[in-house]
Amino acid sequence: MKNAIRSLLTLILVLSLVFSATSCELVNGLGDDVKGFVGSIVDKITGSTDNNNDGDATGEPEDTENGDEGGEETPDPEPDPEPEPEPEPEPFEGGILYLPNEEDPITSDPYVNVDKDEFYANYTPAVSYMDSYYRTKHNLMSGSIAEQDAAPTVSTYQPEIDGTLIANNTYIFSEDGNTYYVVNSYGEIVNKIYKGGAYVALEEVAAYVFAFGTIPANHSESKKTKPTQSPWGIYLRVNHTNFSGDTSRYPYEPVLPNISGCGGDLYYYEMDIGTTGTDTGNGYAVAPYNNGSTITRGAARIVHARFDLDRDGVIEIGENYVFYTYNHYNDFQEYLNYEGGWGEIFGNETGGGTLSSKYDCNPTPYVEVTHSSFVYADGTPAMKVETVVMVFLPWREEV
Repeated sequence: MKNAIRSLLTLILVLSLVFSATSCELVNGLGDDVKGFVGSIVDKITGSTDNNNDGDATGEPEDTENGDEGGEETPDPEPDPEPEPEPEPEPFEGGILYLPNEEDPITSDPYVNVDKDEFYANYTPAVSYMDSYYRTKHNLMSGSIAEQDAAPTVSTYQPEIDGTLIANNTYIFSEDGNTYYVVNSYGEIVNKIYKGGAYVALEEVAAYVFAFGTIPANHSESKKTKPTQSPWGIYLRVNHTNFSGDTSRYPYEPVLPNISGCGGDLYYYEMDIGTTGTDTGNGYAVAPYNNGSTITRGAARIVHARFDLDRDGVIEIGENYVFYTYNHYNDFQEYLNYEGGWGEIFGNETGGGTLSSKYDCNPTPYVEVTHSSFVYADGTPAMKVETVVMVFLPWREEV
């Protein structure tokens, strides 16, 4: 009895040390080995080999060769057919991927005569396109309204090939084009951005601009719009103007890809991002971007280009770039089209230059990335990391 209990405890310990894979196929591939190993332990616990001479492991008497006297031999049951292997997911090379529209739970306007103070006191982001649509109709936010630091939050895992970061080159939309699906670094859908919605968070604004090529509903193109003049109040963001990229006038700025200011074909635009503190050591006040009466624009900007250069109706690699600068064009990081996907920083301070100096400057060049799809053709993740750890303890059998 003591040996059986000790063996059972060993079995539990061994099973707890088997760390399964994230992929079902990988786990199934290991099943026979694990089953055989566990089965050998079960045999030792139950004594099914030599310790039960009166019958099998269940205590039932063993059948004779011909069964009971006068009976007929029971035929063996037909083996279960082998399961059909699951088809491999179809690869997706990149471009626009449309997923079926989801059933929208919002069928009528829920924000008629809404109390804005109460709405924001119990705030949650929009749950669907129609929810976002009705919010915008009443000048209410759709995305996160949490405060944010000046520096972007970078994912702890960023996929790469041969030391080069990968940018997700797939746009995932709903069939009607009103919802954009944001994936994480594993290719799992983690957020939805709605066309025409209102957004202030860096991650969501970057995704919005990347997907729709324009500004969210609460952003004004003019730099002079005041919060007291706008129904968006403290959520107003201003500025959507041309970014020249003229490095002869501003030699501390790095050259952005194919930018018109340096002889390229792409015209870039800049837009403000409001942060809780934008002190870069160059006189920018550490203050909220918008306090309800005054806007302190700070030094944080998104700079983006989105043009159909070959006029084929599709925005392709090399025609769409979104960058973020939190120190007024001295350094940039590229948005790689996934949550926490920010490229390596490059520019003036990165190169050891003095902030915004036209004489002591040394901007490093744009850091190239590799483009690949993060999903299969059905929208399921294609960037899973599969890891299996198996630990076997030596078997000790008492004499």
